[in-house]
Amino acid sequence: MQRISGPNENLSRDAAAWRKQNISVLAYEIELDLSHAQDSSVKTYRSKTTVRLRAHGSSETFLDFIHDSIESITLNGKSIDPATAVHGSRIYLHDLIQGADAINTLTIDGRALYSRSGEGLHRYVDPADGATYCYTQFEPADARRVYANFEQPDLKAAFTFIVRAPQDWHVATNQAPVRVDNHGDGSATTHFAPTLPISTYITTVLAGPYFVATDTYTYTRDDGSELLIPLNATCRASLAEHFDAEQILNLTRAGLDFFHELFDYPYPWGKYDSAFVPEYNLGAMENPGLVTFTESYVFTSRATEAQYEARANTIMHEMVHMWFGDLVTMAWWDDLWLKESFADYIGTLANAEATEFSTAWVAFANRRKAWAYVADQLPSTHPIVADITDLEAAKQNFDGITYAKGASVLKQLAAFVGADAFRDAARSYFRAHEFANTSLRDFLLALEAASGRDMSAWADAWLKSAGVPRLHVELEETEGLITAAALHQSGTDPITGTPIDHPHVLNIGEFNVINGVLQRTASHRVELKSGSINLPFLLGRPRADLLLPNDGDDTYAMLDFDTRSLATLLSHLGSLEDPLARATAWAALWNMVRDATLPATAFLAAVRAHAESITEVAVLAQLLTQCDTALTHYLPAEHRAAERLALSNAVTTWLKRAVPGSDAQVATARALATLARGSVANDIVDGLLSGELSYPGLVLDEHLRWALWQAKAASGTLDEAALARLESDAASHPSAVASSGRLLALAARPEANSKAAAFKQALSGNAADGSPLSNEAISAIAAGFRLGTHELLDGYYDAYWPALEEIWTSMSIGMATRIIRGLFPAAQDLAAEGIHPVMMKLNTWLDTHEQAPRALRRILLEERDYLTRSFAAQQLVADSH
Repeated sequence: MQRISGPNENLSRDAAAWRKQNISVLAYEIELDLSHAQDSSVKTYRSKTTVRLRAHGSSETFLDFIHDSIESITLNGKSIDPATAVHGSRIYLHDLIQGADAINTLTIDGRALYSRSGEGLHRYVDPADGATYCYTQFEPADARRVYANFEQPDLKAAFTFIVRAPQDWHVATNQAPVRVDNHGDGSATTHFAPTLPISTYITTVLAGPYFVATDTYTYTRDDGSELLIPLNATCRASLAEHFDAEQILNLTRAGLDFFHELFDYPYPWGKYDSAFVPEYNLGAMENPGLVTFTESYVFTSRATEAQYEARANTIMHEMVHMWFGDLVTMAWWDDLWLKESFADYIGTLANAEATEFSTAWVAFANRRKAWAYVADQLPSTHPIVADITDLEAAKQNFDGITYAKGASVLKQLAAFVGADAFRDAARSYFRAHEFANTSLRDFLLALEAASGRDMSAWADAWLKSAGVPRLHVELEETEGLITAAALHQSGTDPITGTPIDHPHVLNIGEFNVINGVLQRTASHRVELKSGSINLPFLLGRPRADLLLPNDGDDTYAMLDFDTRSLATLLSHLGSLEDPLARATAWAALWNMVRDATLPATAFLAAVRAHAESITEVAVLAQLLTQCDTALTHYLPAEHRAAERLALSNAVTTWLKRAVPGSDAQVATARALATLARGSVANDIVDGLLSGELSYPGLVLDEHLRWALWQAKAASGTLDEAALARLESDAASHPSAVASSGRLLALAARPEANSKAAAFKQALSGNAADGSPLSNEAISAIAAGFRLGTHELLDGYYDAYWPALEEIWTSMSIGMATRIIRGLFPAAQDLAAEGIHPVMMKLNTWLDTHEQAPRALRRILLEERDYLTRSFAAQQLVADSH
């Protein structure tokens, strides 16, 4: 066993495999003392771990513990000196007793640190009432920030938690409490039942004065017996008035019904808690028995149907994990897709079929797949089954490929083998590997047995290659009739350089403009087995106004349109009534902007002409967000003001015409507030904030109000009187939204002092008084800082590049990523000639830091790609005008 005495938090795959080969873990007992958590001057808490394990093949091993201090280590009754055993974040052990019948008992007593980063045990003080809340977030490897353990997914064990906390707090973990001991000093210790075998990253602890709503769910097994599952839904007490717990619990029941039928495997984790927590880094986390969610899903302002749909989709996504991920877990992070791709696909399927949100696949086509296409074109792209050599690489692979591309490919797989075969494969997979760990081959074997197909070629094509396939229809015509037609696939795997040649099952849609309306007139099912396939059903007929490959969005591919189809979309897309086809078409147009094959000005014109007719607010909101990106990154500087004003005028018109109180009204008001950061619609911003202007049905809730304050600040109209009103608003309506909103607004002011303070705080991660900033505070300040002219901002970046390595080594990967990405100078103007100065500095840094951590270099390589695309898109606009 090699000792790593320097920085050693980045566990390698090889080290994890060595440890798995030599030990098996039976059980943990974890004691945490959070009784002083309400005292913000107390930075640490006691963490005592007792673990029982077997050793086979070696008498040595090591544990992981990112700690403040370690007071004692005891192995099999013998004391071990921490000074000799502890090196960095590892605890090295010798003299383990080997053999199948020998059980080693190890106890580690130390102190762990409360977190402000959302990693480990996060502590939050509610600005509304001063109450303290704690929760944990561990994936992929932050349980070691709370207790000593073997931090890898294939060393499953049973976990028993014992938590001391203020006696009036709600305390929860993966299993139900079995006993509570009151100590007579205001604290109590809760003893919890042991879990079934699970991985460290899905253990969890929740503690605080949370509001709790309870219910039950009953499932009748095949033998007629009943499975009773206690349910609860939890949020901060100050949010209780906004918490629609009944809807959360109803969705939970609907999901359990759906997945019991689909998977034919009873939910195994006892209770099902749903906790909505503050300053959460993710959408949610699938801890069995206690799922944690971002509290942004507790809607304190008017929520659109798209927001409710997104929340329901997340609830279903996490519930899929109770089987895919928790019951059966990947052996190492290479096969992260075995849980995330499945949860993304099947979660959307459940949302579409088991809830009221029947258009869930529309949002998937327009939003989730957009994330996948972006990720798959980056220099960091990777196969769905990735090569994850260490934990830093694992942390960065929770990306659009692992989630959305994987889900898209699984949707294609269901079309390829049939939904029944896919279902049957999942059922046999759970039975064969319950409470164990698997790899790609295990699922393929189940799929081959269920479908009767050899899946190796399909897996090689879709799961073991990278890059986006492109589809286009090529036609030949004579005298107005089609004489030859073929569907072609193109693209290159950016890793291997080989052509992309994936199998696809999809529809080719024909659409024609009839009485001014773009309508589907035919749709044809096609199985593309290699590079191209003839389309005989198009022969001898006039060309359709629009040919849409992947009509129905069954496969994963970017689309290239013929000239007539593109012209039809740009002129008639607003009249296309089918929501999925419309979302697919809008997504394709945006991909063309990013690829610099469609000028951003043409896209913006299409949005102004056609977006008002979109009925799915998720698609509308996504388009308006894309417009903001186009204005900031894909237009030359000389076009931005006019295009921003034109879009602002269009959105203002939509706002006036929107049905009072409708989702469209909310979406357009929010989009206008974002546009107004660029000094447009100032009169509307001022009027809404002062109350002198109103729109029937539009409520100036906290999200909209703070978006308007941010616009006013960024546009430079936040004078002394307005600043006093902003501060009064924050003080009189304290909330998480107000706290972040205020920080962003103050950093957005186009004043040298404001920018200097914001840059210093964001770069260091510390507030003006030296106290550490939380994850959300850093992001808010960085976002506000970036809102400014080059004259205001460019000088600060002399300090950015030299600080990168120190940021990376001194902070957690999550916090370092927030700072480095949050402050990266991404919004740049096209250089008049030669290489852009920012690109030169970025290239120089990469060339002179070849030995920097790969995960840090990955961030900067991705930012370089975004910048390159930005310049190419700007050049296209410049050349076309």
